[in-house]
Amino acid sequence: MYARTLRPLLFLVPPGAAHALAFAGLAPLEHLAPLRAAARAWLAPPADPRLRVRAMGLDFPSPLGLAGGFDKNARRPRALAALGFGHLELGTVTARPQAANPRPNLFRLPADRALVNRLGFPNEGAARVAARVRAVRGRVGVGVPVALSIGKSRAVPVDDLEAVVADYAASFEAVRDAADFVVVNVSSPNTAGLRSMQAGEHARTLLGALAARAAGKPLLVKMAPDLDDAGIEALLEAVEQAKLAGVVATNTTIGREGLATDARRVQAIGAGGLSGPPLRRRALEVVRRVRARLGKEAVVVGVGGVERAEHAMDLVRAGADLVQMYTGFIYEGPGAPGRIARELAAMVEREGAPSIAALRG
Repeated sequence: MYARTLRPLLFLVPPGAAHALAFAGLAPLEHLAPLRAAARAWLAPPADPRLRVRAMGLDFPSPLGLAGGFDKNARRPRALAALGFGHLELGTVTARPQAANPRPNLFRLPADRALVNRLGFPNEGAARVAARVRAVRGRVGVGVPVALSIGKSRAVPVDDLEAVVADYAASFEAVRDAADFVVVNVSSPNTAGLRSMQAGEHARTLLGALAARAAGKPLLVKMAPDLDDAGIEALLEAVEQAKLAGVVATNTTIGREGLATDARRVQAIGAGGLSGPPLRRRALEVVRRVRARLGKEAVVVGVGGVERAEHAMDLVRAGADLVQMYTGFIYEGPGAPGRIARELAAMVEREGAPSIAALRG
């Protein structure tokens, strides 16, 4: 029904307006427990021990989660969990509240089932968002593990490493007790200079400083798909030195190769991070490389182009413990998380495996 009726209607309006409409539609689900129970019964898969993943000391009912960027201010976590996601990454939040980059800043590429965004971490600030998450979890809970993603405030100059570390540290301190785990976003292409924080010395300094504050809170770093081999190795070395729990692979790409969308349209859109199926192949490559370098104990979250169970399973076989979707959720609709989870369970059964974790590469 979504693909035939709701998506065409939503796609008649600009992407930002469609996102606002979707959030308005999720409001009753967020605030009314009977509706969440009904949605869970209708859309979410029944608990299946074959899909359960144990990672970072947490229990994930399924490996499929929602990627960061969809719910930047943690306004709909209970509603999103009720749709069947096995975990949520909320944010990205920054120490200082900030608005989005100038509009237009979000674009659809329907021919590629992709998005381009240059939003730039719009959020109400780490402290306020974390307080909202604590309040929700304290009242009725969310029902699945919750991550908060932290990024650099736009106002902090990227060439002042001490200020950057202090800014990230302020965000981490604000969200630490609200989240089950924290994702350090150093790879968005939409904050000027941010990706330089993936470089060896910068990454070692930042990740080491945050790890020193972690006090047992699992920390993951989100990496760009556009790093070359040397850049990947340098970042993963910093991950190992800081003893982080693992990596989220990958963020959006600045690449535009192989798109079906007319090149003039792509050029007119301009800068921003591309997400969706065009990222799928590279995400698989990076997940394999991360797993090979970090070994079996590290947590790897695979992100990029997940629309169907086959895509999620490909990431698992490449080495991902968990997978996430965002753009596929936009194109496939609210039934996608539950459908993918049910199909994953069927795939595990066909393989004769005791669990999806047993199929991890």
